[in-house]
Amino acid sequence: MASRPTGVPRRRFLKTALSAGAAAAAPQIIPSSALGRDGAVPPSERVTLGGIGIGNRGTYDLGCFLQQKDVQCLAICDVKQARRDAAKKIVDEHHGNSECRTYRDFRELLDRGDVDAVLIATGPNWHATAAMYAARAGKDMYCEKPCTKNISQSLALVETMGRSGVVFQVGTQRRNIPHFAFACELARTGRLGKLKRVYAHPMGMTAMMSGWLPGETEPAPEVVDWDMYLGPAAWRPYNEKLLDGFNFEKGGGLVGGGVLEWGSHCVDLCQWAVGDEKVAPVEYNPPEDGEIVCRYADGVELIFRENGWIPLGSCPVRFEGADGWVEAGDSGKMVLSSPELLAGREVAEIGGYPATFHVRDFLDCVKTRSQPKGNAVAACNAHIACHATNIALALGRPLKYDLAKHEFVGDEQANRLRGEALREPWRI
Repeated sequence: MASRPTGVPRRRFLKTALSAGAAAAAPQIIPSSALGRDGAVPPSERVTLGGIGIGNRGTYDLGCFLQQKDVQCLAICDVKQARRDAAKKIVDEHHGNSECRTYRDFRELLDRGDVDAVLIATGPNWHATAAMYAARAGKDMYCEKPCTKNISQSLALVETMGRSGVVFQVGTQRRNIPHFAFACELARTGRLGKLKRVYAHPMGMTAMMSGWLPGETEPAPEVVDWDMYLGPAAWRPYNEKLLDGFNFEKGGGLVGGGVLEWGSHCVDLCQWAVGDEKVAPVEYNPPEDGEIVCRYADGVELIFRENGWIPLGSCPVRFEGADGWVEAGDSGKMVLSSPELLAGREVAEIGGYPATFHVRDFLDCVKTRSQPKGNAVAACNAHIACHATNIALALGRPLKYDLAKHEFVGDEQANRLRGEALREPWRI
Protein backbone atom coordinates (compact mmCIF):
# COMPACT_ATOMS: atom_id res chain seq x y z
CA MET A 1 0.00 0.00 0.00
CA ALA A 2 1.34 3.38 -0.97
CA SER A 3 2.50 5.72 1.75
CA ARG A 4 0.33 8.70 2.62
CA PRO A 5 1.38 12.02 1.07
CA THR A 6 3.05 14.50 3.35
CA GLY A 7 3.30 17.48 1.01
CA VAL A 8 1.88 20.91 1.77
CA PRO A 9 -1.57 21.52 0.19
CA ARG A 10 -1.28 23.33 -3.14
CA ARG A 11 -3.10 26.53 -2.25
CA ARG A 12 -1.30 26.92 1.06
CA PHE A 13 2.01 26.35 -0.75
CA LEU A 14 1.18 29.04 -3.30
CA LYS A 15 0.32 31.58 -0.62
CA THR A 16 3.50 30.76 1.30
CA ALA A 17 5.60 30.93 -1.85
CA LEU A 18 4.18 34.31 -2.83
CA SER A 19 4.83 35.73 0.63
CA ALA A 20 8.38 34.41 0.63
CA GLY A 21 8.96 35.70 -2.90
CA ALA A 22 7.91 39.20 -1.99
CA ALA A 23 10.40 39.26 0.85
CA ALA A 24 13.29 37.71 -1.06
CA ALA A 25 15.98 40.07 -2.26
CA ALA A 26 17.45 37.84 -4.94
CA PRO A 27 15.82 37.81 -8.38
CA GLN A 28 14.05 34.58 -9.36
CA ILE A 29 13.23 33.07 -12.73
CA ILE A 30 9.54 32.20 -13.00
CA PRO A 31 8.33 29.96 -15.86
CA SER A 32 5.87 31.66 -18.20
CA SER A 33 3.39 28.81 -17.60
CA ALA A 34 3.21 29.81 -13.94
CA LEU A 35 2.13 33.29 -15.02
CA GLY A 36 -0.50 32.07 -17.47
CA ARG A 37 1.43 33.13 -20.55
CA ASP A 38 1.67 31.34 -23.91
CA GLY A 39 -1.85 29.97 -23.50
CA ALA A 40 -1.09 28.21 -20.19
CA VAL A 41 -3.46 28.42 -17.23
CA PRO A 42 -1.77 29.73 -14.05
CA PRO A 43 -1.75 27.31 -11.07
CA SER A 44 -4.23 29.44 -9.13
CA GLU A 45 -6.84 28.86 -11.83
CA ARG A 46 -6.28 25.13 -12.31
CA VAL A 47 -8.51 22.39 -10.94
CA THR A 48 -6.34 19.61 -9.54
CA LEU A 49 -7.76 16.14 -10.16
CA GLY A 50 -7.51 12.62 -8.80
CA GLY A 51 -8.86 9.62 -10.71
CA ILE A 52 -10.48 6.70 -8.87
CA GLY A 53 -11.15 3.52 -10.85
CA ILE A 54 -9.60 4.10 -14.26
CA GLY A 55 -10.67 1.24 -16.52
CA ASN A 56 -12.19 1.55 -19.99
CA ARG A 57 -14.81 4.19 -19.17
CA GLY A 58 -12.54 5.92 -16.68
CA THR A 59 -9.78 6.20 -19.27
CA TYR A 60 -12.21 7.90 -21.65
CA ASP A 61 -13.40 10.28 -18.94
CA LEU A 62 -9.83 11.04 -17.93
CA GLY A 63 -9.05 11.96 -21.53
CA CYS A 64 -11.99 14.40 -21.53
CA PHE A 65 -10.62 16.04 -18.38
CA LEU A 66 -7.09 16.27 -19.76
CA GLN A 67 -8.42 18.07 -22.86
CA GLN A 68 -9.29 21.00 -20.58
CA LYS A 69 -6.36 23.38 -20.18
CA ASP A 70 -7.28 24.23 -16.58
CA VAL A 71 -7.02 20.63 -15.32
CA GLN A 72 -3.95 19.12 -13.71
CA CYS A 73 -4.16 15.44 -12.74
CA LEU A 74 -2.07 14.66 -9.66
CA ALA A 75 -3.05 11.13 -8.70
CA ILE A 76 -4.57 7.86 -9.91
CA CYS A 77 -6.13 5.09 -7.82
CA ASP A 78 -7.19 1.64 -9.02
CA VAL A 79 -7.31 -1.86 -7.56
CA LYS A 80 -5.46 -3.22 -10.61
CA GLN A 81 -1.78 -2.49 -11.00
CA ALA A 82 -1.98 -2.62 -14.80
CA ARG A 83 -4.63 0.07 -14.79
CA ARG A 84 -2.73 2.24 -12.34
CA ASP A 85 0.39 2.07 -14.47
CA ALA A 86 -1.49 2.70 -17.75
CA ALA A 87 -3.33 5.73 -16.39
CA LYS A 88 -0.16 7.20 -14.86
CA LYS A 89 1.56 6.87 -18.23
CA ILE A 90 -1.27 8.79 -19.93
CA VAL A 91 -1.17 11.56 -17.32
CA ASP A 92 2.62 11.89 -17.20
CA GLU A 93 2.92 12.03 -20.99
CA HIS A 94 0.20 14.67 -21.13
CA HIS A 95 1.78 16.88 -18.48
CA GLY A 96 5.34 16.20 -19.59
CA ASN A 97 6.56 15.03 -16.17
CA SER A 98 6.48 11.98 -13.89
CA GLU A 99 4.67 13.54 -10.93
CA CYS A 100 1.39 11.60 -11.01
CA ARG A 101 1.17 9.42 -7.89
CA THR A 102 -0.60 6.05 -7.83
CA TYR A 103 -2.65 4.45 -5.06
CA ARG A 104 -4.46 1.19 -4.41
CA ASP A 105 -6.67 2.57 -1.62
CA PHE A 106 -8.80 5.55 -2.66
CA ARG A 107 -8.84 6.86 0.91
CA GLU A 108 -5.15 7.69 0.62
CA LEU A 109 -5.85 9.75 -2.48
CA LEU A 110 -8.69 11.55 -0.68
CA ASP A 111 -6.28 12.43 2.14
CA ARG A 112 -4.31 14.66 -0.22
CA GLY A 113 -4.92 18.31 0.51
CA ASP A 114 -3.73 19.39 -2.93
CA VAL A 115 -6.47 17.51 -4.83
CA ASP A 116 -9.53 19.67 -5.55
CA ALA A 117 -11.76 17.18 -7.33
CA VAL A 118 -12.01 13.49 -8.15
CA LEU A 119 -13.26 11.44 -11.06
CA ILE A 120 -15.05 8.32 -9.77
CA ALA A 121 -15.24 5.76 -12.57
CA THR A 122 -15.22 2.50 -10.62
CA GLY A 123 -17.88 -0.13 -11.17
CA PRO A 124 -21.38 0.87 -9.97
CA ASN A 125 -20.92 -1.25 -6.85
CA TRP A 126 -18.54 1.42 -5.54
CA HIS A 127 -20.02 4.66 -6.91
CA ALA A 128 -22.19 5.82 -4.02
CA THR A 129 -19.82 4.70 -1.26
CA ALA A 130 -16.76 6.30 -2.87
CA ALA A 131 -18.75 9.47 -3.59
CA MET A 132 -19.80 9.86 0.03
CA TYR A 133 -16.23 9.31 1.24
CA ALA A 134 -15.13 11.98 -1.24
CA ALA A 135 -17.77 14.40 0.01
CA ARG A 136 -16.65 13.92 3.60
CA ALA A 137 -13.10 14.68 2.44
CA GLY A 138 -14.36 17.94 0.88
CA LYS A 139 -13.70 16.88 -2.71
CA ASP A 140 -15.88 17.93 -5.62
CA MET A 141 -16.61 14.98 -7.88
CA TYR A 142 -17.64 13.74 -11.29
CA CYS A 143 -19.18 10.30 -10.65
CA GLU A 144 -20.07 7.78 -13.32
CA LYS A 145 -23.48 6.15 -13.50
CA PRO A 146 -25.44 4.29 -12.25
CA CYS A 147 -24.46 6.28 -9.17
CA THR A 148 -26.46 4.26 -6.61
CA LYS A 149 -27.33 0.60 -6.08
CA ASN A 150 -30.74 1.10 -4.46
CA ILE A 151 -33.25 3.63 -3.14
CA SER A 152 -31.63 3.93 0.29
CA GLN A 153 -28.27 4.82 -1.25
CA SER A 154 -29.96 7.42 -3.47
CA LEU A 155 -31.46 9.17 -0.44
CA ALA A 156 -28.20 8.97 1.51
CA LEU A 157 -26.20 10.32 -1.42
CA VAL A 158 -28.37 13.37 -2.00
CA GLU A 159 -28.41 14.14 1.74
CA THR A 160 -24.62 13.84 2.00
CA MET A 161 -23.97 16.08 -1.01
CA GLY A 162 -26.39 18.72 0.25
CA ARG A 163 -24.87 18.74 3.73
CA SER A 164 -21.24 18.80 2.57
CA GLY A 165 -21.65 21.56 -0.01
CA VAL A 166 -19.39 19.88 -2.57
CA VAL A 167 -20.08 20.01 -6.31
CA PHE A 168 -21.44 16.69 -7.59
CA GLN A 169 -21.93 15.83 -11.25
CA VAL A 170 -23.16 12.38 -12.29
CA GLY A 171 -21.94 11.25 -15.71
CA THR A 172 -25.29 11.61 -17.50
CA GLN A 173 -23.51 13.50 -20.26
CA ARG A 174 -26.54 13.78 -22.56
CA ARG A 175 -27.78 16.66 -20.39
CA ASN A 176 -25.05 18.69 -22.04
CA ILE A 177 -25.64 17.57 -25.64
CA PRO A 178 -27.62 20.22 -27.58
CA HIS A 179 -30.42 18.24 -29.25
CA PHE A 180 -31.24 16.25 -26.09
CA ALA A 181 -31.28 19.46 -24.06
CA PHE A 182 -33.57 21.12 -26.63
CA ALA A 183 -35.98 18.17 -26.66
CA CYS A 184 -36.22 18.31 -22.86
CA GLU A 185 -36.76 22.08 -23.03
CA LEU A 186 -39.71 21.63 -25.40
CA ALA A 187 -41.39 19.26 -22.95
CA ARG A 188 -40.51 21.16 -19.80
CA THR A 189 -41.63 24.59 -21.02
CA GLY A 190 -45.02 23.57 -22.40
CA ARG A 191 -44.13 23.89 -26.10
CA LEU A 192 -45.61 20.41 -26.66
CA GLY A 193 -48.78 21.34 -24.79
CA LYS A 194 -49.83 19.52 -21.65
CA LEU A 195 -47.33 16.68 -21.27
CA LYS A 196 -48.91 13.22 -21.51
CA ARG A 197 -46.16 10.61 -21.86
CA VAL A 198 -42.36 10.35 -21.76
CA TYR A 199 -40.66 7.26 -23.18
CA ALA A 200 -37.34 5.70 -22.16
CA HIS A 201 -35.35 2.85 -23.73
CA PRO A 202 -34.35 0.25 -21.08
CA MET A 203 -32.03 -2.09 -23.07
CA GLY A 204 -33.64 -5.14 -21.48
CA MET A 205 -36.64 -5.39 -19.17
CA THR A 206 -35.41 -8.02 -16.74
CA ALA A 207 -34.35 -7.89 -13.09
CA MET A 208 -31.01 -9.56 -12.39
CA MET A 209 -29.32 -10.82 -9.24
CA SER A 210 -25.65 -10.44 -8.43
CA GLY A 211 -23.39 -13.05 -10.02
CA TRP A 212 -21.43 -15.89 -8.41
CA LEU A 213 -18.87 -17.88 -10.39
CA PRO A 214 -16.49 -20.71 -9.39
CA GLY A 215 -13.46 -19.58 -7.40
CA GLU A 216 -10.08 -19.14 -9.08
CA THR A 217 -6.61 -18.48 -7.71
CA GLU A 218 -6.61 -14.96 -6.34
CA PRO A 219 -3.74 -12.69 -7.49
CA ALA A 220 -1.50 -10.88 -5.01
CA PRO A 221 -3.16 -7.70 -3.69
CA GLU A 222 -0.50 -5.56 -5.36
CA VAL A 223 -1.60 -6.95 -8.74
CA VAL A 224 -5.36 -7.11 -8.11
CA ASP A 225 -6.81 -6.12 -4.75
CA TRP A 226 -9.89 -8.37 -4.85
CA ASP A 227 -11.05 -7.42 -1.36
CA MET A 228 -10.98 -3.72 -2.27
CA TYR A 229 -12.66 -4.48 -5.60
CA LEU A 230 -15.59 -6.10 -3.79
CA GLY A 231 -15.72 -3.23 -1.32
CA PRO A 232 -19.23 -2.94 0.15
CA ALA A 233 -20.59 -5.85 -1.95
CA ALA A 234 -21.21 -9.27 -0.42
CA TRP A 235 -18.11 -11.47 -0.48
CA ARG A 236 -17.68 -13.97 -3.29
CA PRO A 237 -14.62 -15.91 -4.49
CA TYR A 238 -12.28 -14.35 -7.02
CA ASN A 239 -13.10 -15.02 -10.67
CA GLU A 240 -11.47 -13.09 -13.47
CA LYS A 241 -14.76 -12.83 -15.39
CA LEU A 242 -16.23 -10.81 -12.54
CA LEU A 243 -13.36 -8.35 -12.62
CA ASP A 244 -14.04 -6.74 -15.99
CA GLY A 245 -16.89 -6.25 -18.36
CA PHE A 246 -20.63 -6.44 -17.77
CA ASN A 247 -20.44 -8.15 -14.41
CA PHE A 248 -22.27 -8.39 -11.11
CA GLU A 249 -21.48 -4.77 -10.29
CA LYS A 250 -23.81 -3.67 -13.08
CA GLY A 251 -26.64 -5.55 -11.42
CA GLY A 252 -27.39 -2.68 -9.09
CA GLY A 253 -27.25 -4.71 -5.87
CA LEU A 254 -30.29 -6.80 -5.00
CA VAL A 255 -32.05 -6.24 -8.30
CA GLY A 256 -30.92 -4.54 -11.45
CA GLY A 257 -30.50 -4.94 -15.18
CA GLY A 258 -31.11 -2.82 -18.25
CA VAL A 259 -33.65 -0.56 -16.55
CA LEU A 260 -30.93 0.69 -14.21
CA GLU A 261 -27.91 0.52 -16.51
CA TRP A 262 -29.52 2.19 -19.54
CA GLY A 263 -32.27 3.85 -17.55
CA SER A 264 -29.71 5.96 -15.73
CA HIS A 265 -29.28 7.64 -19.13
CA CYS A 266 -32.78 7.63 -20.63
CA VAL A 267 -34.86 7.99 -17.47
CA ASP A 268 -32.62 10.88 -16.46
CA LEU A 269 -33.64 12.70 -19.65
CA CYS A 270 -37.31 11.87 -19.03
CA GLN A 271 -37.01 13.25 -15.52
CA TRP A 272 -35.52 16.44 -16.93
CA ALA A 273 -38.39 16.67 -19.41
CA VAL A 274 -41.12 16.38 -16.77
CA GLY A 275 -39.19 18.59 -14.33
CA ASP A 276 -36.68 17.25 -11.83
CA GLU A 277 -38.70 18.67 -8.95
CA LYS A 278 -41.31 15.91 -9.47
CA VAL A 279 -38.86 13.50 -7.80
CA ALA A 280 -40.16 10.23 -9.27
CA PRO A 281 -43.34 8.42 -10.33
CA VAL A 282 -45.75 7.16 -7.68
CA GLU A 283 -47.06 4.09 -9.57
CA TYR A 284 -44.97 1.25 -11.03
CA ASN A 285 -46.18 -1.73 -13.03
CA PRO A 286 -44.61 -4.94 -14.35
CA PRO A 287 -44.31 -5.32 -18.15
CA GLU A 288 -47.45 -5.64 -20.26
CA ASP A 289 -47.55 -5.80 -24.07
CA GLY A 290 -43.86 -4.93 -24.26
CA GLU A 291 -44.10 -1.82 -22.08
CA ILE A 292 -43.55 -0.89 -18.45
CA VAL A 293 -45.87 1.96 -17.49
CA CYS A 294 -45.15 4.19 -14.48
CA ARG A 295 -47.16 7.28 -13.49
CA TYR A 296 -46.30 10.55 -11.82
CA ALA A 297 -48.69 12.09 -9.31
CA ASP A 298 -50.08 14.45 -11.98
CA GLY A 299 -50.89 11.59 -14.34
CA VAL A 300 -47.95 11.93 -16.74
CA GLU A 301 -46.76 8.45 -17.77
CA LEU A 302 -43.15 7.27 -17.84
CA ILE A 303 -43.05 4.35 -20.28
CA PHE A 304 -40.18 1.91 -20.83
CA ARG A 305 -40.19 0.18 -24.22
CA GLU A 306 -37.57 -1.57 -26.31
CA ASN A 307 -39.30 -1.48 -29.70
CA GLY A 308 -41.20 1.02 -31.83
CA TRP A 309 -38.52 3.70 -31.97
CA ILE A 310 -37.66 5.95 -34.88
CA PRO A 311 -34.10 4.86 -35.83
CA LEU A 312 -32.21 7.77 -34.31
CA GLY A 313 -29.42 5.86 -32.57
CA SER A 314 -28.93 4.49 -29.08
CA CYS A 315 -30.47 5.98 -25.92
CA PRO A 316 -33.68 7.13 -27.63
CA VAL A 317 -36.26 9.19 -25.73
CA ARG A 318 -39.65 10.46 -26.83
CA PHE A 319 -41.83 13.13 -25.24
CA GLU A 320 -45.51 13.46 -26.16
CA GLY A 321 -47.81 16.37 -25.28
CA ALA A 322 -51.34 17.38 -26.23
CA ASP A 323 -50.02 19.61 -29.05
CA GLY A 324 -46.96 17.77 -30.34
CA TRP A 325 -44.08 15.38 -29.79
CA VAL A 326 -40.32 15.07 -30.15
CA GLU A 327 -38.00 12.07 -30.34
CA ALA A 328 -34.20 12.11 -30.12
CA GLY A 329 -31.28 9.67 -30.02
CA ASP A 330 -27.50 9.40 -30.03
CA SER A 331 -27.23 10.03 -33.78
CA GLY A 332 -27.46 13.73 -32.94
CA LYS A 333 -30.75 13.97 -34.78
CA MET A 334 -34.29 14.55 -33.54
CA VAL A 335 -37.69 14.29 -35.21
CA LEU A 336 -40.44 16.78 -34.40
CA SER A 337 -44.19 16.57 -34.94
CA SER A 338 -43.99 20.03 -36.53
CA PRO A 339 -41.04 22.12 -37.79
CA GLU A 340 -42.68 25.08 -36.07
CA LEU A 341 -41.42 23.69 -32.76
CA LEU A 342 -37.93 24.80 -33.75
CA ALA A 343 -39.15 28.44 -33.77
CA GLY A 344 -36.28 29.41 -36.03
CA ARG A 345 -33.62 27.97 -33.73
CA GLU A 346 -30.67 25.99 -35.02
CA VAL A 347 -29.80 23.03 -32.83
CA ALA A 348 -26.36 21.51 -33.31
CA GLU A 349 -26.28 17.85 -34.33
CA ILE A 350 -23.57 16.14 -32.31
CA GLY A 351 -23.51 12.40 -32.90
CA GLY A 352 -22.49 9.85 -30.32
CA TYR A 353 -22.50 10.86 -26.68
CA PRO A 354 -19.31 12.80 -25.92
CA ALA A 355 -18.66 13.66 -22.28
CA THR A 356 -16.49 16.71 -23.03
CA PHE A 357 -19.32 19.23 -22.62
CA HIS A 358 -20.46 17.56 -19.39
CA VAL A 359 -16.93 17.66 -17.98
CA ARG A 360 -16.68 21.35 -18.88
CA ASP A 361 -19.98 22.04 -17.11
CA PHE A 362 -18.60 20.32 -14.02
CA LEU A 363 -15.33 22.27 -14.03
CA ASP A 364 -17.12 25.59 -14.48
CA CYS A 365 -19.33 24.77 -11.50
CA VAL A 366 -16.30 23.82 -9.41
CA LYS A 367 -15.00 27.33 -9.99
CA THR A 368 -18.29 29.18 -9.52
CA ARG A 369 -19.67 26.85 -6.78
CA SER A 370 -22.93 26.48 -8.70
CA GLN A 371 -25.02 23.39 -9.45
CA PRO A 372 -24.16 21.38 -12.59
CA LYS A 373 -26.85 19.91 -14.84
CA GLY A 374 -26.31 16.39 -13.50
CA ASN A 375 -26.43 17.43 -9.84
CA ALA A 376 -27.13 15.08 -6.94
CA VAL A 377 -30.85 15.87 -6.66
CA ALA A 378 -31.50 15.27 -10.37
CA ALA A 379 -29.34 12.15 -10.43
CA CYS A 380 -30.83 10.51 -7.37
CA ASN A 381 -34.44 11.24 -8.38
CA ALA A 382 -33.87 9.50 -11.71
CA HIS A 383 -32.20 6.58 -9.96
CA ILE A 384 -35.10 6.21 -7.52
CA ALA A 385 -37.43 5.85 -10.52
CA CYS A 386 -35.18 3.13 -11.98
CA HIS A 387 -34.81 1.24 -8.69
CA ALA A 388 -38.55 1.30 -8.01
CA THR A 389 -39.22 0.05 -11.54
CA ASN A 390 -36.73 -2.78 -11.01
CA ILE A 391 -38.45 -3.80 -7.79
CA ALA A 392 -41.82 -3.99 -9.57
CA LEU A 393 -40.09 -6.08 -12.25
CA ALA A 394 -38.52 -8.43 -9.71
CA LEU A 395 -41.75 -8.94 -7.77
CA GLY A 396 -43.99 -9.03 -10.83
CA ARG A 397 -46.73 -6.86 -9.39
CA PRO A 398 -47.89 -3.22 -9.35
CA LEU A 399 -46.47 -0.97 -6.64
CA LYS A 400 -47.39 2.41 -5.22
CA TYR A 401 -44.64 4.67 -3.90
CA ASP A 402 -45.04 7.31 -1.18
CA LEU A 403 -42.73 10.20 -2.11
CA ALA A 404 -43.03 11.82 1.33
CA LYS A 405 -41.94 8.70 3.22
CA HIS A 406 -39.91 7.18 0.36
CA GLU A 407 -41.47 3.78 0.88
CA PHE A 408 -43.85 1.48 -0.95
CA VAL A 409 -47.43 1.56 0.27
CA GLY A 410 -48.50 -1.63 2.06
CA ASP A 411 -45.81 -3.90 0.59
CA GLU A 412 -43.28 -5.18 3.13
CA GLN A 413 -41.36 -7.29 0.62
CA ALA A 414 -40.89 -4.34 -1.74
CA ASN A 415 -39.75 -2.13 1.13
CA ARG A 416 -37.07 -4.64 2.09
CA LEU A 417 -35.63 -4.24 -1.40
CA ARG A 418 -35.11 -0.48 -0.97
CA GLY A 419 -31.65 -1.13 0.52
CA GLU A 420 -29.12 -3.81 1.36
CA ALA A 421 -26.52 -4.56 3.98
CA LEU A 422 -22.99 -3.40 3.21
CA ARG A 423 -19.93 -5.50 3.91
CA GLU A 424 -17.62 -4.35 6.71
CA PRO A 425 -16.07 -1.85 7.09
CA TRP A 426 -17.94 0.08 4.38
CA ARG A 427 -20.67 1.96 6.17
CA ILE A 428 -22.30 5.09 4.74
